Amino acid sequence: MSTGLARLDGGLCLSWVNTAFAEMFEVGPRRVLGLPLSAVLPDERVLQQVRRVHREQRSARLWAVALPSAHGLWRSVDIAVQCGSDAALYLEIHGLHEVAPAATPLSATLRGFAHEVKNPLAGLRGAAQLLARRVSDDQLRELAELVIAEADRLAGLANRLLQHDEGAVRIGPVNVHQLLERLRGLVLAQDPAMQVRYDFDPSLPDTFGDADRLLQLLLNLARNATTAGAGQLILRTRMEHRVRIGERQLGGCLRLDMVDDGPGVPAALRHTLFEPLVSGHAEGTGLGLALCREIAREHGGELRYRSRPGETVFSLYLPRTELHDDPANESMA
Repeated sequence: MSTGLARLDGGLCLSWVNTAFAEMFEVGPRRVLGLPLSAVLPDERVLQQVRRVHREQRSARLWAVALPSAHGLWRSVDIAVQCGSDAALYLEIHGLHEVAPAATPLSATLRGFAHEVKNPLAGLRGAAQLLARRVSDDQLRELAELVIAEADRLAGLANRLLQHDEGAVRIGPVNVHQLLERLRGLVLAQDPAMQVRYDFDPSLPDTFGDADRLLQLLLNLARNATTAGAGQLILRTRMEHRVRIGERQLGGCLRLDMVDDGPGVPAALRHTLFEPLVSGHAEGTGLGLALCREIAREHGGELRYRSRPGETVFSLYLPRTELHDDPANESMA
């Protein structure tokens, strides 16, 4: 059996594992018994869901979790967590494929950029703080606070790149509609003439992800639309069923669409649009969309687009972390 299986006791410690599980984590199947799950699987995204399943007596699935593997590679796995009739928790881990280490030429370029941008960010934040203290107009003060918040967010991203942990997303609950409302505020602060409309599905639940990185992805897409001459953005959210991402067939994905009315993607760039150093603008670096694709993939998702003159749609697919009310309906392999 290539599927890793493990049993957790009430204290979330490993009480049984199969050979495939031991091989995945390069541990002895007997020596690992009694250890907390965090000792062999320190991914906070997984641990949060395991605690939640234990607390709520439900089941969950997580897609495309990155685990360290041999020879400096990373293994992408899907994980199912469910409650057993004996009050124990059971893990089912399906290994997908191994990928290259996170340190790529693009990442090295971004680290160099992060180093150069930190000092200007500090000056920008200081100037915005002074402005916020001195202005009496509430709207101006709100704009100054927006600058401070964005400077802090970018400084945090820069620090993470410089600390060589750009491959580690910081997973937490994300309300996508609040994220898109924040995006709208940033877009209008930069271009007050831009029309930004919402087309939300209000029934969508929160997802799990790194809110800062997802916002960076959306900001890059919005700036590309603005630079291309778009005058209107539509921010749309939907739940889409039976989505194929790579080799995985997912039961459900959260889809975030950004629709602009610009001239469309030039035909010459359509097959290389997400590659590093490819840009349709003379002054562009060609890193924005490549970074967007990296962020989508590190969330286990995908970024797609379709384009024609007057309508370009970028769609971000995020695998849904499923919680099921009836664990009896879930079966272990």
